[in-house]
Amino acid sequence: MIIRVPGQPGKDMCDSHLGVNRRDVLRVGGSGVLGLSLGSLLQLQSAQANNNIPKGAGKAKSIILCYLQGGPSHLDLWDPKEDVPDNVKSTFSNISTKLPGVQFTELLPKLAQVIDKTTLIRSMSYTPNGLFNHTAAIYQMMTGYTTDKVSPSGQLEPPSPKDFPNFGSNIIRLKPPKEPMLPFVMLPRPLQESNVVGKGGTAGFLGKAFDPYTLYPPGDDLDAKKMDKINVTDLEMRADVYGGRMQRRAKLLDTINAGMPDIDRAVKDYKLNEYYDQALTLISSGRARDAFAIEQESRETRDMYGRTTFGQSCLLARRLVEAGTRVVEVVWPKVANSDNHSWDVHTGLSTRMKNQSGPMLDTALSALITDLDDRGLLEETLVVAVGEFGRSPQRGVSTSGNGNSDDGRDHWPYCYTALMAGAGVKRGYVHGRSDKTASAPLENPVHPGELLASIYESFGIAPETIVYNHLNQPRELVKAESVSALFA
Repeated sequence: MIIRVPGQPGKDMCDSHLGVNRRDVLRVGGSGVLGLSLGSLLQLQSAQANNNIPKGAGKAKSIILCYLQGGPSHLDLWDPKEDVPDNVKSTFSNISTKLPGVQFTELLPKLAQVIDKTTLIRSMSYTPNGLFNHTAAIYQMMTGYTTDKVSPSGQLEPPSPKDFPNFGSNIIRLKPPKEPMLPFVMLPRPLQESNVVGKGGTAGFLGKAFDPYTLYPPGDDLDAKKMDKINVTDLEMRADVYGGRMQRRAKLLDTINAGMPDIDRAVKDYKLNEYYDQALTLISSGRARDAFAIEQESRETRDMYGRTTFGQSCLLARRLVEAGTRVVEVVWPKVANSDNHSWDVHTGLSTRMKNQSGPMLDTALSALITDLDDRGLLEETLVVAVGEFGRSPQRGVSTSGNGNSDDGRDHWPYCYTALMAGAGVKRGYVHGRSDKTASAPLENPVHPGELLASIYESFGIAPETIVYNHLNQPRELVKAESVSALFA
């Protein structure tokens, strides 16, 4: 006898609101021979998923990713070296940090005083497939997968509905926020290299429902008042529609739905009423709109973060997670391969990093960590700061086909640094170690996919969770294991 289990074919079992697929039916059929019922099978799957979560993980309720697109030089920030050739040694002096034996360069004096609240990963590393240009590296960092289309110029095709999802889209799909709040926000500009805009920054084959809400204020990236030009009119109620009137409209919709039982039954699996209620609550509550009101912060707080686009974006990120946003991605406010304030320092490193990008990062990131900790938000908020790669140990040497001056470093994915803090991540811990010239990890290398796996598990999401792509093919969230040593 064949038992038919209703459900939506080709959907994964990790979503409680989705149906059972044909593969699961076959599994249930086989498990019956072994004495396992459907209920016990699902219970076993749940237990296995929970057992895979490392001790100390599963504490994150939100994440702020400070994405340093362009590839910051680890040698000139948080992994300086001594007793090395002049063309390897940083032009900046070393300073001590709160962690004994751990030094930064003079560019990070404020971060040096809060590093005891964080974990520093000095062994980020991967071997690139083909050309290690920014866009390919960004796509890998954001999705956990490498793209298979790289043109001779090094650029990728623009974003496609067939792309793998940004990790933030996966998180909000599996862990939707419980508050009437925007689940995923990206600011203050898109991921970009040259004319390739947004690659790795969308929900891809998950569909636009899981795309981030993008907040890209007008004006130049170097405009100190750019974040004062935030426009969120799409989150406002029309002036002629006050709260009571909007609620009456909602009741009218409910009345119409109640009179259409056949249609209601046909779409019940899509939970349209639930999504409508969420959208209605989001607009009518004003919670999201209020979170963007950065002018409500005191002058002292705004100054603490720095009156820069990046600084005010980090402050806005704190306001968003405080209001219930699950994922905030703060993208470094310069295109990957641009000049002023960019991390892509093929030339002019000593001036640009000292006067521009270094102070911006030091001020904003240290303020974000301190502010979250003081407010008790760091316990449940994961903070990650990372770029798509580091910079070459030797100045003036070409590693990617780009021209480099004696005062510049080229792309270097073989060894670089990331910072993590909060949500169960160890405090005052340095994971991994680079070699004498910061060219390669000496111990505990961490692949970008493993960093993503660790981010998923900080939310209690198993990295091997299956998602189905546009061809209905099963794919893991990421083909990597988390780094359990990162968690307390």
